[in-house]
Amino acid sequence: MLATLGNIFWLGIKELFSLRRDAALICLIVFALTHFVYGPAKDVKMDVDHSAIAIVDEDRSVLSGRILDAFMPPLFVRAAEISVPQIDDAMDRGQYTFVIDIPPNFERDLKHGRRPNIQVNVDATAMAEAGRGALYIQQILEQEISYAIHRTEKSGEPLINLVLRGKFNPNFTFAWFVSVMQVVNSVTMLALFLAGGAVIREREHGTLEHLLAMPLRPSEIMLAKIWSNSLVIVGAAELSLVIVVKGALGVPIAGSLALFAVGAVIYLFSITSLSIMLATEVNSMPQFGLLVLPVFIILSLFRAARRRLRACRRHASE
Repeated sequence: MLATLGNIFWLGIKELFSLRRDAALICLIVFALTHFVYGPAKDVKMDVDHSAIAIVDEDRSVLSGRILDAFMPPLFVRAAEISVPQIDDAMDRGQYTFVIDIPPNFERDLKHGRRPNIQVNVDATAMAEAGRGALYIQQILEQEISYAIHRTEKSGEPLINLVLRGKFNPNFTFAWFVSVMQVVNSVTMLALFLAGGAVIREREHGTLEHLLAMPLRPSEIMLAKIWSNSLVIVGAAELSLVIVVKGALGVPIAGSLALFAVGAVIYLFSITSLSIMLATEVNSMPQFGLLVLPVFIILSLFRAARRRLRACRRHASE
């Protein structure tokens, strides 16, 4: 038993020295856990942040005034009031992303059981902002209209007051989600490339046959490559969380870094094992790269589908 652990340990140390001399893989590790995390989180804007909005108030009622005051930062700037003839010109010049037109007698028709319409004009050239912003506008309008309807009942207050709060990310900032997910994607990508690349490197240098001829079991060789590459990836991921995610992006880390490392080790055991299996099916690094790429994409799609399914189940239970 001690001899087996010793073989695994010293073979892993050999892998670390081999990785240190591979400049391409070192550059890949640095790029994957710095720019690959910082770039999408900083540059890709998918959420609504201080979007310009205007309201055409043709009703001049208490409800229309509440709707005007309901649009606040950080999602929207303070709503401006414009007239109907100004809508087209303001939208064409890109002055506002959203313009809401409240028709005359809107509150009166609502209280009499009629179904009046509110027109929401959206500048769809800002695709992501327009889609999410329209959903936020719908939620705000439904909230204010529901309050106006229940307030007129005999109870004076709605029976249920639903308050939604986002834990750890109160404003649902897109960069906070993306940065952490990019770290996980980088961990997956590096696990696939490093462990399999170690096997390919042994084969290209002709040392794989030497290892197999030594009094070593294949499981010892495999476990040595798994623990050494996992150590590098987990250490680099922890540094990325502290330096890039928390330091450069300003994302607060609410959980335990030690617990993240433990979970990453368990996850890496399966991914690096998959990588070593793929490396045994090819003869060169270019072939291995072409084989790993679709596997990485499929794993990412499975992970996204699992998150969506979990969210659907949570909403269904609520």
